[in-house]
This record gives sequence, structure tokens and C-alpha cells, in this order.
Amino acid sequence: MTRSGPSQGDPVARGGLSRGDLMAGSGLPLGETVAGGGLPREDPVACGGLPREDPVAGGGLSRGDLMDGSGLWQGETVAGGGLPREDPVAGGGLSRGDLMDGSGLWQGETVAGGGLPQEDSVTRIGLSQEELVSRGGLWRGDSTDGSGLPRGDSTVGSGLPRGDSTAGGGLPTEAATTRSGPPREGTPARAANPQQDDPVPRTGAALGAPVGRREGLQKVTGAARYAAEYPLPGRAHAWPVPAAVARGRVRAVDTAAALALPGVLAVLTPDDAPRLAAPDDATLAVLQSPDVPHRGWCVALAVADTPEAARAAARAVRVTYDTEAHDVELRPDHPDAYEPEETDFGVPGQVEHGDPEAAFAAADVRVDVDYRVPPLHNHPMEPHATTADWDGDRLTVYTSSQGGTTVRTVLAELFELPEDRITVVAEHVGGGFGAKGTPRPDLVLAAMAARRTGRPVTLAHPRRQLPTTVGHRAPTRHRLRLGARADGRLTALLHEVTTYTSRVRDFVELAGVPARVMYATEHLRSTHRVVPLDVPGPSWMRAPGEAPGMYALESAVDELAHALAMDPVELRIRNEPDREPDSGKPFSSRNLVACLREGARRFDWDRRDPLPCSRAEGPLLLGTGVAAATYPVQVSPSTATAQALPDGTFVVRVNAADIGTGARTVLAQIAADALAVPLDRVRTEVGRSDLPPAPLAGGSSGTASWGWAVHEACTGLAARLAAHTGPLPAEGLTVRADTTGEADTDSPYARYAFGAHFAEVAVDTVTGETRVRRLLGVYAAGRILNARTARSQFVGGMTMGLGMALTEGSTMDLPFGDFTETDLASYHVPAHADVPDIEADWIQEDDPHLNPMGSKGIGEIGIVGTAAAIGNAVHHATGIRFRELPLTPDRILGGLLSER
Repeated sequence: MTRSGPSQGDPVARGGLSRGDLMAGSGLPLGETVAGGGLPREDPVACGGLPREDPVAGGGLSRGDLMDGSGLWQGETVAGGGLPREDPVAGGGLSRGDLMDGSGLWQGETVAGGGLPQEDSVTRIGLSQEELVSRGGLWRGDSTDGSGLPRGDSTVGSGLPRGDSTAGGGLPTEAATTRSGPPREGTPARAANPQQDDPVPRTGAALGAPVGRREGLQKVTGAARYAAEYPLPGRAHAWPVPAAVARGRVRAVDTAAALALPGVLAVLTPDDAPRLAAPDDATLAVLQSPDVPHRGWCVALAVADTPEAARAAARAVRVTYDTEAHDVELRPDHPDAYEPEETDFGVPGQVEHGDPEAAFAAADVRVDVDYRVPPLHNHPMEPHATTADWDGDRLTVYTSSQGGTTVRTVLAELFELPEDRITVVAEHVGGGFGAKGTPRPDLVLAAMAARRTGRPVTLAHPRRQLPTTVGHRAPTRHRLRLGARADGRLTALLHEVTTYTSRVRDFVELAGVPARVMYATEHLRSTHRVVPLDVPGPSWMRAPGEAPGMYALESAVDELAHALAMDPVELRIRNEPDREPDSGKPFSSRNLVACLREGARRFDWDRRDPLPCSRAEGPLLLGTGVAAATYPVQVSPSTATAQALPDGTFVVRVNAADIGTGARTVLAQIAADALAVPLDRVRTEVGRSDLPPAPLAGGSSGTASWGWAVHEACTGLAARLAAHTGPLPAEGLTVRADTTGEADTDSPYARYAFGAHFAEVAVDTVTGETRVRRLLGVYAAGRILNARTARSQFVGGMTMGLGMALTEGSTMDLPFGDFTETDLASYHVPAHADVPDIEADWIQEDDPHLNPMGSKGIGEIGIVGTAAAIGNAVHHATGIRFRELPLTPDRILGGLLSER
């Protein structure tokens, strides 16, 4: 590792991570980040304002490239567990302040031990607070109110960022934006052209406008603070000690050597840790018992003055165990397998209609195939981190979470405190992909350590601990049986899934659920078998259930199309249902056919030779594939307030979680639209538990839930203002809204977003490497509220689906009882060089059965079906059907060699 640049194992050095919403913080579209091998089409010097000798620009990255939807640093990616092979601080040549360069991106765990820069996020970049205000246009106090509004920015009124390469359009010419007027259902969105299209209102308030993210400047200047970046006076640092056995019981913990080290304050063990009330989620019962349910379970916690001292102390702790035989192997014939009747999603584990076995046996054409998806890990750029501080019986936590309201409720239960004595701050979150949807052990451990030591304590998990600590996508095995008539009409669909759960807490990857939604058939079976094992607890990961389930289903549909000698697009259209097959409810809107047809048109699908192995370029075999996508519309009750101030501005407050999706910006657009005021007169405050309570960001439900409450508060405020006479009082006027009883009312409609993915691949017959050349997603997701952030979400999901197809996968070491891929040197997320020019667009939808905005969730549908489209393209290229992910070169080459 060089002392001023990223480590050799760092994805930044390899070309830059593409995980999630790359480039969203810079205002540049994701598709522009890959042209030319990781460089944006624009010169990174011209776009990012970087000197050509800058180490970031020298690595093929603009400043914007370093910012994904999380807005976080790319650090902590080398093989040693998130720590560089040579600590740039310990190695000399850099101070901790030097770790923050002009990009404002902290270098993760390059400060040995925890990646916790000790200087203030303002002073680290060499600017005083006043200089930041004068140079960057930041609002004073912006770091706490979360508004991110620049001061005096002449472009704010238009909703368009400064320096936008489109000179006001907000999107590149190949990207689409919604029109400002009422959309026509089932029609494709058009590319933005400020000279010819309907102009975006200069207020920027119209929903759908491509408004740049408000907190972008904070993130690229380092002013945005994340959970581990609060330098509270006297702050200490904690480091967990993970269990070194796969199952057993702690017999003794020897802390003498650890406590003798300089700077060590305490070592918490199961014998002396603070006692907690029994949690609903047993994964939070850390240090409450000597039992070890799986390898990596926390068995002790070292607390010290510095991250380095805490890490050294953790390594000095000696734990002895009584070991027991463990079982971590997923087998369909496992004797402990069971079929869950209900799951924690409230979805039945088993559904059956008609007589699927008999219908399948009688079908003219039958497909009976098995697919496998390995364990997958969320790996957000910001690891799970919490800073906890007690003041008497009051607790404040700065944490990386997708739901601060949930965090406060859980902490109140564990520590038996009234909720009003707990403050949770999560203003900036560096990605989560579901792993931060509910509280994780870092939160509880930091609070316990702070209570024990009487000092603020920060705990930032090293990346190697994430796979065993914060959840993962459980592996799934799929048996798909499709029966059809000769004309392609489905007569039977059977999707049987086997997966595992932890013995600590039940969690079911509901991969068989999409089969209940997608295609018309009278005879349907969707079942799950779950095996409890001695494994770390699986949990939510982007599109839980749908991502692996639609990979298997859409791959099987492609196999059926091949068996029928029918075009796979036409086969899907032919089996389009008029009602949801499971419930029988009518769809509130369903434009999958429009997505398929529009995608086929854009992809020149009619020119495709359907025969496999029909195209080649030297040693490269070329192929194209298609897959459908779906994700349910979900919404939860929320509260929000809207305040009108005497100076003519407005403040919207809601404890929403902006995990890099642009929630601050979109909520301001919803408010401005409801109030009929310019966007630059609306400020949003999010990410603090002293704001109106709101549900977590998960299940693609955040904007719908929070936005509904914001809309109601703002329409109520507009009515009060209309009736008000005279000047406003000094405190202004405030209206509070609560959507309980509305948002949680059962709908008579089946509500889903749909989409279609098209992929073109080139498979190298010499190396086995698969390269995706083109990737197109067309979606029907209700009204798009912000064209720029929406496209960022779609493309981020598609990029993650590409990783699922080609590079990402984890392996359980059966004798050892642990995952072998525990960092980003071995668990390969896509780098810029892996990602083609991705195109995402949408169908205009007017669905009155959703929420006041008419929107559907878009955060997860991008990953759904992408892996199947790529896998189907690989089959079209090679003529070989690979049924296990990921499609790595060794797997592809082995298949190609077996056919020779």
C-alpha cells in the first residue's frame, strides 16, 4: 500500500467500486462512470475540479466517482479485515488529518484500528467553519439540521445542480426524465431536452424534476458526519472479540494481559457485562450468556483510549471454550427441515392452488430444473458503527441505521428506559442494503461500553466481522417445474425453495413468493423448507426473496421458451395475468408488457437470432437475454410536521433515514409541490429521533411512507395559511400529520412495481470470463418523483444484480463453520471495469391507488431479474445452461471444456 493512495487490494485502486448508487453525490449519472474503463466521459479534472496529479484522479476516479449513493469512503477493503497492510499513520508520512484530502472522503480503516479520524470533519480538510461557509456555500448549522441547502446558490430555485453537464437538463441525453404534466399510463418516458421538451418549472418544485441531492456538497467536502466521526470529549473506542468456535460455551475469559496494555479501560465479558432486558431479536443479547451459537459471536469487548489500543487488547484476550459439534451444511434432506406456516414478513410460507402435480404431469411441455444461489453479503461502504454517550440516565447514540425510530424503541426496551431519555442521531448513513434495517450488535455493545466506562464510546466493526455479525442473504436452492401447452400457455408452476436460518433467530428468505405474482396459471405451488443451522443469522439484503427467487423463476421461464422454440419476450406476454394469481385481487396497475415491449424495441430484440452460439467475435461468444422484474408496493404509517416561518420559508421535519437515496431532496420536492412554493424555500430535517417518528427505510417503502405524511402536513399547512390573516407569529405556524389509519389500511388492489431487464454478454472461450456489454432496465414504478435520484437507484440495483450474476458469492467452510470470503479482497463486488454503460428508464404510470404522490418504491426492483437476464444471455452465447451463481470464469470454462 502506498502511503498516500489506496491499497493494492482496494477496489478504488482497481478502478473504483460501483456498488449501489455510484456518482449520485456528484450529480453525475451512474452510466457515465464506466466509459473508458472507470473514467467518466467528462475529464475528471474538468468535472471534479481536481489537479491532474491528484491521487484520486490519477487512479482513474473523479471525486464524484468516490461517492456512491451512500456518500461514503471506499476504504476498508483490503484483505486483512479492513486494515491496510501498512498503516499509513503508524508507517509515518501522514497525520490523521492528512487522511482527509480535498475529496472530504475519510479513508476508512486507514487509521489503524477503527478508521476514526480524530479531527473535526471541518478542520480535517484544512478549512475553518467560516471558510467552509464562504467557499462552499454551506448553511451554518447545516451539519446538525440535515438540510444540506447551499446558501445563495442561484441554481437551487431551478432544482438543478451547478456545473451540470446538461446545462440545465439535469440528466445526460441518454437518460430519461418524467414530464412535469400528468403522465399517460403505459407510455415510455422521453429523454430530457430543455429546448424541446416541456420545461421543468424554475421553482424546481414539480415532482419528477431531476433535482440534485441537497447533501452532496456536504459529502464531497467532508462536512457530512457519519456515526464514527463524532469526536466527543473523552471518547474511547471498543473492539469486539469474536468467538473462535462454531458452537459451544465460554468456559473462561482471561483479561489480565489485555488490561495490562497501555490505554486499556475495560474488557467486558459474559460474566460482568451490564445486564439487558430480553430482546425480541436474540441477536442483540450480546454478552448476556456464555453460550456460543456460531463462530464470530461476540464473547468479549475491549475498550481503550484509541482504536489501536482497543484492537490490541481484543487480541490479547484469551478465551477457553467447551466446544460442541456444529452443523452448517444446507441439505434439502436435512432431518430438521421444516415448512414455516407464517414468516416474520407476515407472508405465508406455503401457497397452493389447484392440483399442480397433476397439471404438471399432463403438460405438453415440461421443464424441471434446479438452481442455486450462494450466501451473499451486504457490504455497505460504511461499516456498522455507533458512538454512544451517557449523561446520567440519558443516552445519546450516533449510529448508522436505516431507522432511528426503531433504534430508540429497541434501546428503550433493552436498557429499560423511557424513550424520551434516548436520542438517536443518524443524519448520514453510508449505505445499508438492508443490513442496517434493524439494530445490530454494534449499537448495544457501544451503549454497554459507554455505561461501564462512563465515557463516550465508538464501535466501528472491522469489515471482516460483518459477515458473521450484521446479517447476510441466506443461500437458496430452487426446484422449478413449469408445465405448458404447445402454444406456450402455462398450465402448472411449482417453485420449491430450500434455505437455512440461524438457531439464534428465525429468518426466511422468501424466494418462492414472486411465483405467486408473475404469471397466469390455475395450478400453482410456492413452498419453502427451512433448515436451522449453527450459522450467523441471515437477514434482509436488497430485495429479500425477490432477488434470488426471480433469478430462478426467470431462468426457468427462459428454459421453457427454449423448449417451446418460442421467443422469451412473447412467452412472458402470453402468460400475463389480469389479476394477481395468488390473491385474485385486481392489480392497481401492471405495465410489465409495456416494459417488455419498450425494452425489446430499444435493445433491437427483433434482430436477435434465437439460436444459441449464433454470434462470435474471434474467441468471444456473444448472446442476449431478458428477464422480468417485480417488487411489492409497501407503505407504513408515519408522522411529519410542516412549519411556515415569518420570513417566507418552510421547514419539514420527519425522522426519515437518508441512506444515500436522496430522501432529503425528494421530501422537499413533495413539500414544495403540496405547498405550491419554490423548492428553495423548503428545508428538510431528517435523521434525528427528536423529530416526528417515522418508519425505517426498507422494503422500498421509505419515500411512500414519509412522503405521505409530509404531503398531508403540507396540505394542512397550506389550508391554514389560506385562512390566516395578518403576519405570522414569531414561531410561525406548524401542522402535524399522522397517517395511521390511512397508510396501513388494507388495499383491495394488488400493488406492485414491474420491470424488464435486457442484457448482452461476451463470453471468452479462452479464459471463461464473462463481460456484460449492455444492460437495459425499463420499469413501471408509478410516478417518478425525482428523475435523477430515481435513475441512480435503478442503476445501483442493476449494478448489484450484475455482481450477483458474475462476481459475488460466499462459501461456508463446513469443518470450520465460517464464511471464507470475509472482505472485499475475496468477496468481489463489481468495479468500474466490470460495469457497462447501464441504461435505466421508465414507463409513465398514473396509479391512483397508492399514495398522494402516486409513487411506487424503486430502491430494490433494479436488482430483481438482472442476474437472470445475464444468465440467460450467457446461455444464448454458449448454448450451455449454468444453474449456479455466480458465473465465475472457472465455472464457465469448466462448462465450455465439458462440451468439447
